[in-house]
Amino acid sequence: MRIWKTGPVAGVLVLLASSAISAADLPGKFPGVTIDAKLIGGQQYEPLYARISEWEKETGAKVNILSKKNHFELDKEIKSDMASGDISWCVGSNHSSFAPQYPDLYTDLNKLLSKDEIAKFVDSTIEASTIDGRLIMLPRAQFDVSALYYQKSLYNDEAKKTAFKTKYGYDLAPPKTWKEVSDQATFFANPPNFFGTQFPGKEEAINGRFYEMLFAEGGEYLDKDGKPAFNSEAGVRALDWFVNMYKAKAVPAGTTNYLWDDLGAGFASGTVALDLDWPGWATYFNDPKSSKIAGNVGVVVQPVGSSGKHTGWSGHHGFSVTEACKNKDAAASLVWFLTNDDSQKLEAANGTLPTRKAVWDWDIQQAVSDPYKKEVLSTFQESMKYAFPVPRTPQWIEISNVVYPELQAAILGDKTSKQALDTAAQKATDVLKDAGAL
Repeated sequence: MRIWKTGPVAGVLVLLASSAISAADLPGKFPGVTIDAKLIGGQQYEPLYARISEWEKETGAKVNILSKKNHFELDKEIKSDMASGDISWCVGSNHSSFAPQYPDLYTDLNKLLSKDEIAKFVDSTIEASTIDGRLIMLPRAQFDVSALYYQKSLYNDEAKKTAFKTKYGYDLAPPKTWKEVSDQATFFANPPNFFGTQFPGKEEAINGRFYEMLFAEGGEYLDKDGKPAFNSEAGVRALDWFVNMYKAKAVPAGTTNYLWDDLGAGFASGTVALDLDWPGWATYFNDPKSSKIAGNVGVVVQPVGSSGKHTGWSGHHGFSVTEACKNKDAAASLVWFLTNDDSQKLEAANGTLPTRKAVWDWDIQQAVSDPYKKEVLSTFQESMKYAFPVPRTPQWIEISNVVYPELQAAILGDKTSKQALDTAAQKATDVLKDAGAL
């Protein structure tokens, strides 16, 4: 998925509503209008939200943030709103992995934004944001595929290099395979004070990590007929990786309760050697104000499994406008503002990957005199070659919700990997049958 290809950018935003907004009026004037929003929360998103006051000043409108939660909690809240018919808000955070669940909740942005403006975004992200021909979200500068961060000093320690080669028979170097990650994570671990690696242990987060490890082991999550197929030999090998890391105490004991912010804080604390994580953490990890390992961070392309395939579960964040919104013009203006060039430059400066073509040019130029950012950007550009989305089923999140407790059961030792996957596959099959997908 080579989303860094760039080209000339042309066009301006035009809001195709009852009264089109001219180029001179961008982002438009909406005095007295209040836009209610439900947004993803987390420290890495706050710099962008600080720009909302600029939009308010320029447009005369106000933004009322009703919720600010992680995507898992936000998803539950949105589904509750849908079930009760209480959709009174206008703008919501969205994600390519979650979007297929609510195709009718959000309006088609093709009707509100000009073709020229939409063409400024990387084509693959617009394609992934389009369901049944409807553009249901605008991508923000948050294209996600995980690469492997590591503490460089561990690989420069002569005593560790000697001890590692004596034990494992090969040189200690940043890992290229998941077998090497296993060896090194076990070698570096010194619980309860230091751990070799970590992973998220609940919600879609652990199901997604299992999914990409399954892919790297040569397996498939759903077969060609859309039936669960992850309870295979490849699936057992994939799940065993998590089980073995937990059993070896190479990961924190509380990992089955971890989500993304826990992982970011853990690696930044200096107590974890290797961390498969998203590009949005890059600046945070290397900032002495937030990280104890600033200046000691390296990053390499995500490793390969036994099949020779890389992990590469990916997706992107965005913003959507509800069909029920009474002020779609203003809402679309806000969504545009939060994903325009200036907003994407702000987010990209903090390490995330842009989804606007022109901002890729800018980002590459910024990295020329910054060795760390240059390393991060080049690594994630390579990592993107191996990126792949979740299965394109509206039931992905619902399947995740029944699968992840079974993955947890295996990790904690309550079931074998095969037992857990067989049960998970049956539960996933029931979800698909109930939805009429099988």
